[in-house]
Amino acid sequence: MGGSRRRLFADAVHTRLWPIPAAAVTAALIAGIFLPELDAVVDDTLPPTAVNLLFGGSADAGREVLGAIASSLITVTALTFSLTLVTLQLASSQYTPRLLRTFAADRFVQRTLALFLATFVYALTVLRTVRSGSGDDPAFVPRIAVTFASVLTIFSVVALVLFLAHLVRQIRIETMLHHVYTDSMDVVRRLLGPRRGGDGSATRLPSTPSHPVESATSGFLVSIDEQALLRAAADAGVVIWMDRAVGDFLVAGTPIADCHPAGRGDPLDPQSLDALRERVTRSLGTGLERTATQDVGYGLQQLVDVAIRALSPGINDPTTAIHALGSCSALLCELAGYQLGPVTLDDEAGTPRVRLQRPTWPELLDLVCSQPRRYGAQDPVVLGRLLSLLREAAWHTAHSHHTRAITDQLDRIQRTASQQNFDAAERRELDTLAQHLRNTLERR
Repeated sequence: MGGSRRRLFADAVHTRLWPIPAAAVTAALIAGIFLPELDAVVDDTLPPTAVNLLFGGSADAGREVLGAIASSLITVTALTFSLTLVTLQLASSQYTPRLLRTFAADRFVQRTLALFLATFVYALTVLRTVRSGSGDDPAFVPRIAVTFASVLTIFSVVALVLFLAHLVRQIRIETMLHHVYTDSMDVVRRLLGPRRGGDGSATRLPSTPSHPVESATSGFLVSIDEQALLRAAADAGVVIWMDRAVGDFLVAGTPIADCHPAGRGDPLDPQSLDALRERVTRSLGTGLERTATQDVGYGLQQLVDVAIRALSPGINDPTTAIHALGSCSALLCELAGYQLGPVTLDDEAGTPRVRLQRPTWPELLDLVCSQPRRYGAQDPVVLGRLLSLLREAAWHTAHSHHTRAITDQLDRIQRTASQQNFDAAERRELDTLAQHLRNTLERR
């Protein structure tokens, strides 16, 4: 399994609630079977000090304890699931549905559910081994196993209190924005190198005849196995030019890439072309939703979604929108120092073989500014925050492509502001922010 596929699989497991609880239930079932067997072996050889620390009740008392633990833990588990679902619903309706992956990937929630379910399953499994004794069948109370069930219950009570405190913290908008920012920076540091020169968008298409490659399935392009794609291009002696970037939605049967014979090579024969197309499509991973595994712009899209949802008439929360734009500004400023835009992969001989599409910094800046400018056009505070965002970005870059993009966004914001019914004080404030931005661009 290639590196990109391993990361995609790890991300799929990480963002689901069931894997860790399922593993915990399996471990609890095994412990519930073997601990009573251990009790039967070592029960008569335990020192008095250890016996005093273990459960000392009768078989009926053991059944009552285990039954109480099982019934209470399944109730607590149902409460925990309910609170988790309410939190997911709140995040979806109040902020954006694309934050659900962040909540589902919360390790604390997964481990808390795992502890509750494991305690419930363990108590039920041990309960079947308790015997009161009748005739030739002696009474048996697995003291170690029952004591361990009590310890798990104590940990569960502590976990419930911590879970409630954790849930309150998680639904705060500042916490969610911070999670999106840190996850996005992890992706950027893993995928991108430091910026050297431009964004790489000036490379020309090869002049040889092209063979289109169609998408085999419909869905979001969530990953590209770069090494598999590079090997396919090198083996076929072609240059593969990807037309779609990670995060784009693919439609089955539509072109997603072009294959150009290297140099002035002859067109590929049908058999070789079919084999190449199959290898290219196998190297692409599609899914029902965008993920942050290889998607550089997904974090910014989530932050922008929070901002425009807060600006909607049904919510009308410009403060949240401003906080989201602040996180967008911090992420854009970090991205200004990385190599964005299309990237070329060379084979072992140094021959360019694969051209991958990635967003440029001006495109990401437009993603951040366009919709908040449109939906927050009537709020001078939102437009002022956009101007501040541009000024903060201008401090972090002096590249000509970047400064032109910032200047273009400034002009668009000023045109939007000129069409609004702002009072004189609000216009002066916006003019002052615009002048500060111009001074920053000129480094005054």
